[in-house]
Amino acid sequence: MPYTSRLKRTYAAVAFASWLMLVGNILLCININVSLNTNSVYSHVNNLLTVVFMFTTFLSQQNESDHIKGTDFMGYLWKLFVQAGLMAYVCVIVHVGYLVAAKHWFPDSKYLLNVIYSINFALFIYFLGRAFYTWKKLILFQKSKSLHVEWRWFEWLMYGSLLLTLFNISYITYIFVPLLCLLVLYIFFVSINLRWVAYLTLTKKWRSILLLIVLLVSVVIFGRYFQVLAGNPNLIADHFEHPFVLLMLFFVFIYAFISLLVAVFSLPTSSVFEQKRDDLMNIQKLSQSIQQGQDESQVFDMLFDSTTKATGADAAWLEISENEEDVSHMLNLDLAKISRIRQILKNLNLDHVDYINNNLELNNYFRELGLPYKSLLVVALKSNKRSFGVLYLLKDIDHGFDRESINTVRTYTNQTILTIENLRLIEDSLQNERYKEELKIASAVQDSLIPKSFPSDSWFEVSTYAQPAKEVGGDFYDFLQLSESRIAIIIGDVSGKGVSAAFHMAQMKGIFHALMQDDLDPVVFMLKANSALSRCLERTSFITSSLYIIDYKMQGLMFARAGHCHTLYYNSMTEETFYFVTEGLGLGIIRDASYAKRIHKLYYDYNPGDVMVIYTDGVTEARSPAQEEYGEDRLKEMLMQTYHLEAEDIKYAIVNDLKTFIGDAHLHDDQTLMVVKFRNVQPKIQM
Repeated sequence: MPYTSRLKRTYAAVAFASWLMLVGNILLCININVSLNTNSVYSHVNNLLTVVFMFTTFLSQQNESDHIKGTDFMGYLWKLFVQAGLMAYVCVIVHVGYLVAAKHWFPDSKYLLNVIYSINFALFIYFLGRAFYTWKKLILFQKSKSLHVEWRWFEWLMYGSLLLTLFNISYITYIFVPLLCLLVLYIFFVSINLRWVAYLTLTKKWRSILLLIVLLVSVVIFGRYFQVLAGNPNLIADHFEHPFVLLMLFFVFIYAFISLLVAVFSLPTSSVFEQKRDDLMNIQKLSQSIQQGQDESQVFDMLFDSTTKATGADAAWLEISENEEDVSHMLNLDLAKISRIRQILKNLNLDHVDYINNNLELNNYFRELGLPYKSLLVVALKSNKRSFGVLYLLKDIDHGFDRESINTVRTYTNQTILTIENLRLIEDSLQNERYKEELKIASAVQDSLIPKSFPSDSWFEVSTYAQPAKEVGGDFYDFLQLSESRIAIIIGDVSGKGVSAAFHMAQMKGIFHALMQDDLDPVVFMLKANSALSRCLERTSFITSSLYIIDYKMQGLMFARAGHCHTLYYNSMTEETFYFVTEGLGLGIIRDASYAKRIHKLYYDYNPGDVMVIYTDGVTEARSPAQEEYGEDRLKEMLMQTYHLEAEDIKYAIVNDLKTFIGDAHLHDDQTLMVVKFRNVQPKIQM
């Protein structure tokens, strides 16, 4: 049995035993007619058993809360309600049962009242313990060092209030009242840490509001129950008056109440933030399509889906037209209606040009059509050299397209035009026989530049996989031993394909080995690499990259990300699998000193057994025959299932799952994968 499980059971056993002795002490006092309000041995025993029961109950819940993993905040709240919040309703049922029993079978029974009171008190303390450590997890989400210290002091101070009960000290004195007031203020200070609420989607936010309400009701039920019974003359011991209980009840209520307020008042903006996030992700996907080897139909699919969702269009269609009109996509329209709208625009000399009309009812031609739409946005997809098509969006409300939504659509269309032009350039170049011969040479050169194996290492294992989509790929990775205890690992993806991508990859490899001889900081390396590449990259080319420096002596790693895919990581201590989401812009996109503002560094202390998965977008954006993406979530799920294996086995498991997912579908982009697993036993280094 794991140590933590044994410890939890020990605390639970001590809590149960102390509660039984507490009940026995109360029944003994009733039997010999001794009051616990006096300064007697029985009173001190009662206080001691109460403190032991509360303390060990909380410690058992602290151990339980350490097993909560991930960012499933709805799961935290639901688990708290099901396993602890329902205790309040059980308390009501037990009390109703007592009232019935007292009325019919046991009138004026002190024994029954005090036993029922003790049972409900045990349920109450269990609820407070679960709530306290659930709130701890939420408060310490994305914690800083200062917040960690603040919580530690808060926890000690709360437990310190048990001393007042243990020594039977009255807390309503001129000495302790100011201290308790300060602790109440500290509760408010700790309770403002609500970063987890921002990560709830609109649907989850509604559910969290409901759960917070029922948890608040649980707090009120418990509080009201013990408040009402406080004045009962047959009650031997009033446990509700202990400062620890009151402070814990206040904290649980305040944090739930503030969380509810934040969730409710941020609710109107939740959908806006979700839409903005989706817009940014879709624009990023379009911008990365240059490297993905996608065909034009896939790019147009992405454009149509993204613009209709971003604007909330009720109807739309897309024409792909160079020589003749071709309606490739339709939403809530048929060809007859499209033909009539197109004819009106042609009569108004607005055919294939940008056009906005936010009140179609003012136009006689559109009004005669009898369509339910009141706003129209037309955006032509054309560059200086050619026209690619026209996008039409309709909404059934007037003034349906504001400036922001129009700018978003134009951003999508401009990126689409750039992507298609690059795809056609690649297609034209691949049709050239001379270029094919050059590809063979470049492929051989590129293959010689990729390391076939990493050095055998006592601190970690590395396993790699690389599969180019065509003769020459733009993916690369490499390593450099900086010192006995430091190694640098780099991975990257060159925009475009073909010979130029292969030679830019070779340039990046040379830059890496030249600069890292000086053991540079990752951010400094990216700045110098960006400066060097700015002199040799074409204006339309760029390189995404991530540089990692693993320091065995410090048992940590630091890295900087230049627009590359987010790093997937498994932490063996917390048993969490997550992505490092850091900022960074690709090399060669900004070619002046302002690039320094676009690159950042991250430090992380690794643990024995941790796993890091580094990859290029050809892995997560691989498509099945049904055109579904493999995605970050599926890659994360694979690591969650295989983290306990060796690095080589983790890699094979991911690659096999990836190949199964792709099936017979065409490989559109290079796939590179690197699995780094830190060994369970780290060798000692002489300092």
